[in-house]
This record gives sequence, C-alpha cells and structure tokens, in this order.
Amino acid sequence: MTDTARRPATDDSEAPDPNRWRALAVCLVVGFMTLLDVSIVNVALPSIESSLGAGSSQVQWIVAGYALAFGLVLVPSGRIGDLSSRRLMFVLGLSGFVLTSAAAGAVQSATALAVVRLAQGISAGLVNPQVLALIQQLFSGAERARAFGAFGTTVGLSTAVGPLLGGAILAVFGEQEGWRGVFLVNVPIGLVLIPLAWRWLPGRDPDRARGTLHLDVPGLLLLAAATVLGMLPFVLTTGQGDSAARWWFLLPAAVLLAAFVAWERRQGRRGRGPVVDGELVRTRSYRNGALVGIAYFAGFTGIFLVVTLYLQSGLGLAPWQAGLVQTPFAVLSALFAQIGGRQVAARGRKVVVLGLVVVAAGLLAADLAAAAVQGTSGAVALAACLAVAGAGSGLVISPNQTLALADVPPRVAGVAGGVLQTGQRVGSAVGVAATTSIFFSTVVGAGLGGRAEQAGAGQGTPPQVQDVFGQALSDGLRVSIALVLLALVVAVVDLLRREHGDEEHPRGHHGAHDASVAKHRAG
Repeated sequence: MTDTARRPATDDSEAPDPNRWRALAVCLVVGFMTLLDVSIVNVALPSIESSLGAGSSQVQWIVAGYALAFGLVLVPSGRIGDLSSRRLMFVLGLSGFVLTSAAAGAVQSATALAVVRLAQGISAGLVNPQVLALIQQLFSGAERARAFGAFGTTVGLSTAVGPLLGGAILAVFGEQEGWRGVFLVNVPIGLVLIPLAWRWLPGRDPDRARGTLHLDVPGLLLLAAATVLGMLPFVLTTGQGDSAARWWFLLPAAVLLAAFVAWERRQGRRGRGPVVDGELVRTRSYRNGALVGIAYFAGFTGIFLVVTLYLQSGLGLAPWQAGLVQTPFAVLSALFAQIGGRQVAARGRKVVVLGLVVVAAGLLAADLAAAAVQGTSGAVALAACLAVAGAGSGLVISPNQTLALADVPPRVAGVAGGVLQTGQRVGSAVGVAATTSIFFSTVVGAGLGGRAEQAGAGQGTPPQVQDVFGQALSDGLRVSIALVLLALVVAVVDLLRREHGDEEHPRGHHGAHDASVAKHRAG
C-alpha cells in the first residue's frame, strides 16, 4: 500500500503542497543561521574583547544570553504556532533576527551587545519550532524522512562549521572589527528570505480547527522560569574559577518543573489545553527520541569548543585553520544525514544505534590520538577521527528526529518540536559545561591556565604545552564519549521495545507514523 493510499483526505489537504520543497529550503537556511549563531561567536570572542574592551562577565553573557533566550521561548512559540499561524510566527522571528543581527553588528559597547544577544536569541527561538512543525505539516512518508534528513544536515553543519566560517570572516574583515561581520552577514540573507517565506510557507494548517487563541499563561511562565534557572548554571560555566553558588539555581528549577507538571495535569483534567499535550507525553516513541536527543546533544556539542581551544591555544593554529580541522565532521555529517534520512523508514531505530556506535568509535579514536600525537600530525589525525564521528552523527540527528515525531499528531507538531529542541538546548548546555570544565581543570592543573584564554594564532607553541592541551582534550572527550554511550543505551532499549512490538500509537493519529509502519513491515 502506498503512502498516498494510507493517508486520509484530512492529511496534508488531499494533495501535497506544490511549494513544499521551496518552503523547506527557506526553513533550512533560516535554521542554519540561527543555530550557527550559537557556536560561531566563540571564534569571535577575542576580537570582541579587543574591540569593545569586554570583561569576563560581559563575554559570558554575550555567549550565554543567546542560548538562554533561545531555550526560553522554544515551547511557547511552538504552542502559539500550533494555535495560530506558523508562517506568521516564522516571519516575525526571522524579521526580529535580521534586526537584532544588524544591531549586534553596530553596537559600541559590550553591555549593549549582551542585551542585543538576548533579543537575538528570542527571535531565533520564535523561528525554530516552526521549522519542525512545517516539516510535519508539509511532508509525509518517505518525503518526510528526506526532509528530516536535510534538517539533520543543517543541524550538523551549523554546529561544526561555525569555527571555519567565523575564522574566514575574521580573516576577511580583520581581527579588530571582524566580529561585526559575524553578525552582519545574517542581514542580507535574512532580507532575501523574509518575502520568500511569506510567499512559500503555508498559512494555517487545515487540520487545525479555527477558534480562539487560548494560551496556558501560568503553564508557560512556570516552564520558562524552570528552563532558564535549569540552564543558567551550565551556560555560565567556564571551568576557570566558577563560583559553586551557581548550582543552587537547580533547586528552584526542580521545584518549578514539578509545579509545571502538576499544573499541566490539572489543566488536562479540566480540558483547558495544557502547554504540553498529554497525548504527546504518553507517546513512547516521542519520549525515547527526546531522551536520545538530550543525551546526544550533550555529548557532541561540547566537542567543538574544546577542540577549538586545543587547536588554537594548544597548537597555535589560526581560527580558519582550526575550522578546517573540524570541516571533515561537517562534510561527512551532511552526507550521511541524507543516507540516514533514506534508510530510517525501512530500518528505524537501528540506523540511530549504528550511528551512535560510529560516533563513539570516532571520539574514542580522537581521545587516543589527542593524548599520543601533537603538532601538524595531531591536527591531521584529529580531523580523520572527527570525520568518522561526523559520519555517525549524520545517522543520528535526522533519523532520531524522524522517529521521535513519527507518531506526533500534526496539530501539536509545533509544541512537540519546541520541547524537543528545548531538550537539545539543555543537553548542549550541560555537555559544553562538563567538557570545558574538565578541559580547563587539566590545563590549570598543569600551571597553564593563562594560555587557555590566549590563542597563539600561527605562532606555534612549545611541545610541553601541546602535550598538556592534548591531555586536556583527551579528558574532555571522555565526557563526550560517556554522554554518547548514554544516548546509545536509551536507543538500544527503544530498539528492543520496538522489535518486541511494545510500541503504542496514540488514538486518532492519522498517518504521521509512516516511518514506523514501514519499519515494522520490513521486520
């Protein structure tokens, strides 16, 4: 039976949207820009410090403010998009991102840049849940898997390419003011995309009933506060003399999260439309996919910061050279994301399990190489190991997104994407904090703490310094390996449950689980 024959008339409005692939292209470019701004700023920090005279606390907020604001609005914006218009939310978020990018490139003080970065993060958070929801709305069956494959490519590229693009922009515009180009490059691209988004993205999803926009404001506020307080200690972790008092934020975060769960259950019993639909929470494929995503993003996101520190501060490479070392990860991730997107419909969770095994093997090889060989040979060996990890990563991100959302009804796709991406942002914050703390503890323990903040671009470093930074990278990678293995355990448990037929499908679901159906039929 074909996908079209299985899909009822209510699914995707009888015929596929003729603009769906154009709409996807717009979504992916915007998603790439917003996710890129999470990592690309790290390369530009020395330039920002020099140009604006930024202090350590201001630098922290320039980086952390974006991540915090991003995570803060993902779920609320996904909910609003589900209830109103995803196209409108997308265009509003993109317009705000363009304006704040222009403002970030024009500011004259570090404090102003930190404030603008908060606004930029909010704008990015408005856009991203709509991307996943629109893929759910516009595509079904094999096409949906291909679309999620393209999205996985975007996520992998945006994370890994940041150092290379940032280094290239700094090389073109100069070290002193080059950081402005990191933000301003978003402006012309965004201005082109705004009218295209309004033209090609669909309006209101016909599957959703028209009615009054009802938002669970108390639930949204509880979740927002819990998210910010939960992420704060991690995004403010530098690994160098951080105050232990920041961990106290986790206590009120846990209390607020418990209050949110209790409130949502109350809203559900009263039929008042909770922020996170009970049907979503009860969908096991979604829960397991979210857990795999959290653990995996915690494992692989932290890699790139410690690798960049090792290459620039330890080996004395220029930013663009450090970016080149990480490029094989991005290239292989992009290639294998397409392969994973095609295979997930037939092979299901096995694709993700294989990908996680390959990522772990690549990182283990990088761990051994970092501790054993330095200099140019070390950089080449690290690039080869990261290429292996990148191939595995391509088999993880997009297939896991596909499986996590396979049984999610399109009417709650926005909030489902928002929750999924919030988990990924939290996981990323935890992973970066853990890997950098271990990295810096090794460097500081060897008496080289000052060098961790100084990139010896193009100058080279003494062999003993390279050895210390190689050991620091090895220690940090072990944290990432442990987190990837945790994701592997969850994925294997999910695979075993699926193969034993212990997987439920929510009542009333209409064709969104095409990938799961195809997988079960294939045995």
